Amino acid sequence: MSLTVERPSLDRPRFFIGGDWVAPNAESVHEQTEAATGEVIGTAHLGVEADIDKAVRAARRAFDHGSWGRTTAAERAAVLRRMADALEQRGAGTAELVTRENGMPIGFSQQVNGGLPAVLFRTYADIVEGLDFERPQPSQAGSTIVRREPLGVIAAIIPWNFPQALAAFKLAPALAAGNTIVLKPSPETSLDAYVFADAAIEAGLPEGVLNIVVGDRDAGAALVSHPGVDKIAFTGSTEAGRQIGAEAGRLIRPVTLELGGKSPGLFLEDGAVGTLLGALDGASFLNNSQTCTTQSRILVARSRYAEVVEALAEYATSHFTIGNPLDPTVTLGPMASANQLERVLAYIDAAKKSTARLVAGGGRPKGLDRRGFFVEPTVFADVDNADKLAREEVFGPVIAVIPFDDEAQAIELANDTSFGLAGVVYSEDEDHALRVARRIRAGTVGLNYYLLDIGAPYGGYKESGLGRELGGEVGLDAYLQYKSIYASAKYLDPV
Repeated sequence: MSLTVERPSLDRPRFFIGGDWVAPNAESVHEQTEAATGEVIGTAHLGVEADIDKAVRAARRAFDHGSWGRTTAAERAAVLRRMADALEQRGAGTAELVTRENGMPIGFSQQVNGGLPAVLFRTYADIVEGLDFERPQPSQAGSTIVRREPLGVIAAIIPWNFPQALAAFKLAPALAAGNTIVLKPSPETSLDAYVFADAAIEAGLPEGVLNIVVGDRDAGAALVSHPGVDKIAFTGSTEAGRQIGAEAGRLIRPVTLELGGKSPGLFLEDGAVGTLLGALDGASFLNNSQTCTTQSRILVARSRYAEVVEALAEYATSHFTIGNPLDPTVTLGPMASANQLERVLAYIDAAKKSTARLVAGGGRPKGLDRRGFFVEPTVFADVDNADKLAREEVFGPVIAVIPFDDEAQAIELANDTSFGLAGVVYSEDEDHALRVARRIRAGTVGLNYYLLDIGAPYGGYKESGLGRELGGEVGLDAYLQYKSIYASAKYLDPV
C-alpha cells in the first residue's frame, strides 16, 4: 500500500524578498519529485540573476538603513526565539516534506528537519544575549575598545541532503550576530526552505533581513560574485566549493566552506565487531549515506579482516528495512533524485570492473527497481586505496573495505585522501583509540561511534573545507568582524 496521499498543492511560484512574496523574473520552473515514487509533488520557480540582484539589494538596504544590525542582542534574541517557536510548530509538516523531497527516513527527518532548526535558533539567542560585544582594554596610550560587529550581507548557499538543518547552521548565528541574509536553497529540495520565510513573518523579523530565492548553479554564481555581498557561507560539493573559494579570493571576501568527505573507519586489531556494527547506522548509513561525513572507507587490521568483511556483508544484506521513508519502520530510503541514483550506480559499476570483490548488494532492491530511486546497501572488499571507490565521494550506501598490516599503515591509509572531514577509530581500549584519533587529519573523529555534537566546532581539513560551523561562540564568530577603537583611559573600568 502506498503511503502517499492527496495533499494540497506544494507549488512555490514566488520568492521571499524584502519581506514580501515577489514574482520571478523568468519562467524557469523546477518539478520537484518524490524520492520514493519518482512522481512530481510540486513545482518551484528558479531564480535568475535579476532575482538574485533584487534579493541582495533588499538585504543590503536592510543592513545599511534598517534597524536589525543596530538592535540590542536581547532584542535580536527575542525575535530568534519567536522564529524558533514558529519553526517548531511547523516541524511535523516540514519533516514530512523533506522526507518526500530527498528520501530521508521520517524518524530522522523529524529530528534534523523538524526539530534541530528551532534548537539552533534558541541556542544562538541564548549565546548573543549573554555576550559582551564591546569590551575596553588597557593600551599604551590609554585604552582600546574592542568591538564585534556584524559582517553585513551573508550569501548562504545550502545543499539538498539536510536542507533545514544546514540552513539553520547559517541562519541562526548570522541573524543572531545582526547580519542580513540571502538564502539560496538547492533545486533538489526546492519546496521546504520557504518555511523560514513563514517563520520570519510570524516572528516579526524586519523586512529584507531574510530573503530566499531557490536557484540553480547560475543563480549561485550570481550570488557569490554580487558586489553587495559581504560573506559567503556554502555547504556542498568540493568541486563547487573550489570555484566559490576562487571567486571569494578574487573579491577578497570571507568565506566558510563545508565540503565533501571520504571518511575512514579504522578497525584496529583490538576492535570489537559488535561495536563496529552498532556504529554503522550513524557513521556509514545516516540519511541513506547521503551525508558528507559518511564513513565510506573501512580500514581493517589484516588479522581481523575476514571476520569483519563477513560481518559487514551480513549486516548490509539483512539489517535494513528498505522502502518508502514516510513509513516509520523503514530504516533505509531512496536516493534523493534520478541523477543521484545514476551517480551511485555508476560508482558501483566501476567498482565491479576493478579488482575489488563485491560481497553485498550491488544494484537496485528487488521490488523497488521500477519506482523511486532506491539502491541496495553495497559492500566491496579488497578495495585498493588508490581505486576510484576509495578516492571519490559516492554519496550513497556503498562501503569500501581495505586491509592494513599495522597501525602505522592504517593511519597512513586514513590520511591518504584529499579530504579530511570525519573519521572513526574502533578499539576496545578507548585511550588507544584516542591516541590514533589524534593522528587522523580530519575535523571530527569519533571513538567507537560517530554523532555530531552541535556544541562543538564542525568543519574539515584539506579539501573538506574552510572555517568552522556550530560550536557555540565559534559558529557565531564566523559572522562577526572585529573593530579596535583607540581611546583614552576613561573607558576602562575603575580599579
